[in-house]
Amino acid sequence: MRSEEEVVRAMDTYADLVRRLCLVRLKSREDTEDIFQTVFLKYLQHTKPFANAEHEKAWFIRVTLNACRDLLRFWARRPTVPLEALAAQAAPEPEDRSVLEAVLSLPEKYRDAVYLHYYEGYSAPEIGDLLGKNTNTVYTLLTRARALLREKLGGEEDG
Repeated sequence: MRSEEEVVRAMDTYADLVRRLCLVRLKSREDTEDIFQTVFLKYLQHTKPFANAEHEKAWFIRVTLNACRDLLRFWARRPTVPLEALAAQAAPEPEDRSVLEAVLSLPEKYRDAVYLHYYEGYSAPEIGDLLGKNTNTVYTLLTRARALLREKLGGEEDG
């Protein structure tokens, strides 16, 4: 079991990441808080050491995404929060709201890849490892997501 200092450090480091991933996935503040507690409880009980900070961060992302997926499977027919309410909570600045809303309206398989690439800075191979997908599949998801976003936001074609 991990020490209190380790858990506090991890919460300081990864709390925002875990909450953002949950909000993007679940669109519910209450469910986000439940998953947040679950993830950090699993961290407290996780006894194996991490190779480095990136390994630890990847562990948090994987555990968070799995916990969200489990919750969504369990509550497949539950009511959801309107997109407008989530956009107001998650948008850091008002000018980013239309892009965030467009990203949140993407199908889940695209939304995860876009979020991890553009908001967390992961490369396609890293996203493939995190999501358990082939690197070329991640490139395809990002390409299709960009096309959908371009359509929604009225952007120009790439050269």
